[in-house]
Amino acid sequence: MSNNRSIYNPIQKDSAEFIKTVSETRGAYTLIRVVVAPGGGNGLHYHKTYDERFECISGVLKVQVGKKILTLLPGESATANKNVAHRFFNDTDEPCSFFVTISPGCKGFEEGLQIAYGLASDGHVSRSGTPKSLAHLGLLLVLTESKLPGWQGIIEKGFSYIGKRALKNGTADALRKKYVTIQ
Repeated sequence: MSNNRSIYNPIQKDSAEFIKTVSETRGAYTLIRVVVAPGGGNGLHYHKTYDERFECISGVLKVQVGKKILTLLPGESATANKNVAHRFFNDTDEPCSFFVTISPGCKGFEEGLQIAYGLASDGHVSRSGTPKSLAHLGLLLVLTESKLPGWQGIIEKGFSYIGKRALKNGTADALRKKYVTIQ
């Protein structure tokens, strides 16, 4: 996946290709093709304003929705509705590719993903892929409208406060200017 609509995270060794952006669908959805490396994935989180649908293209994709872990093979899908904790991961030795559809579409999700991958490319994240800057971490949570479940929600509130300040003080504008190229 190397075109002007693709991004790569060298820390997690994942790539994402923007198939349809929120501006192209007039807000209806965002569609991204993701290739997740062996051992890759994301942490448990949820969103208040959009659903996420995962459709496996190749390999084996695990998706946790609530407390249930689903194993998706090519052609199979799972949906995490608004306010339902979820994550995806690849616990195999082979890469896995899948479509993720965000509906309704979310420009902040699109921007946040590009910023996160850009920060990783520039070495501004830890080995686990977490931004080293609390302002960057908070901003990513705010942009992607991600919430952390359970006790982590207490910490997330603090990060969200920091992220909202980053929106106001120009940090977000600088990161958008540097990393957001796909509209």
